[in-house]
Amino acid sequence: MTTTAEKYTLKELNLETTFGGMGKEIDRDVPVIDLTDFDLRREEITDQLWDAATEVGFFQLSNHGLDLALVKQAFGLSEKFFALPEAEKQRFPLKKGLNAGWEFKSQVRPSTGTADDKESFQITLPHMDDLWPNQTLVPEFHRVMLDFEHRAWQLGMKVLSCFAERLGFERDFFTRAHDRSQEDYQSTLRLLHYLPLPEDHQPDESIWRAGAHTDFDCLTMVFQQEGQGGLQVSPGKDAEGKGDDREWFSVTPKEDRITCNIGDMLMRWSDDRLKSTLHRVRMPKPGDYNGPRYSLAFFCQANKEEIIQGPEKKYPPISARDYLLQRIQANFDAAEKAAAARE
Repeated sequence: MTTTAEKYTLKELNLETTFGGMGKEIDRDVPVIDLTDFDLRREEITDQLWDAATEVGFFQLSNHGLDLALVKQAFGLSEKFFALPEAEKQRFPLKKGLNAGWEFKSQVRPSTGTADDKESFQITLPHMDDLWPNQTLVPEFHRVMLDFEHRAWQLGMKVLSCFAERLGFERDFFTRAHDRSQEDYQSTLRLLHYLPLPEDHQPDESIWRAGAHTDFDCLTMVFQQEGQGGLQVSPGKDAEGKGDDREWFSVTPKEDRITCNIGDMLMRWSDDRLKSTLHRVRMPKPGDYNGPRYSLAFFCQANKEEIIQGPEKKYPPISARDYLLQRIQANFDAAEKAAAARE
């Protein structure tokens, strides 16, 4: 049974309803961490990852070892899938509660009360049997995305192994918690297409490509294309400065860098030492590139039966399954509350 204190904690984690508005845009950069000679420089890299994750919650990886040609191939196939007629994409509908399949403008953020201006296709391995486009529809999609998902998972586990050791866990602690061979595996590769805007588009503060939010997972890794910006970060999830007083800075997309952020699940697992940071994708401003924006996001999300509890036991133990269900419910409750406040 969930205790009153636990419910309160879950509600407190969902603070994005207080962070509406445009906020103040400032000049700042996320830390860039070079993974060259990872095994030889492991201690140095761990220090850099820890500093970035405890101070900002966001960082970029360079020289990460993931083949750029594969990344570009995945982007190309993602674009081909989203270019399909809507009737074709509807053959692969999002499976409720399983985070697998295609959705169109269905994600409503409590911070905005409106649906994100995007479509996405979720790949969560145990639930994909009837969701893969065939060779005629999008040639090589299945093979390439499986390869890309696996390689992204490997890189994510390498990063998480550094956090595991610093937290006092065994090096492979998070690798075992994200076991791809299990039926309760729930890490997700998400293909994203933010919709193009008409030339006469007028800014509307109620519409966002992705409204302000934090991620529910352990670690998110985002692949972006140069010239397709919009991702913004606001460090200090619980800090002063809300609504139009909150500070935001843009993350410049680089095709050879991966933008990473800590999610709520890892923040809890670290007894709040690692920071899950508020972020959003803003609409283009007048004069900006306003064509389609594509990104690929890999969410390292612990298997459902894994028990989440930090080394200091700040919070009671909870399964990854129950944690996500409660986070989703907290988000739903917050969205309802925000909608009621707007009426």
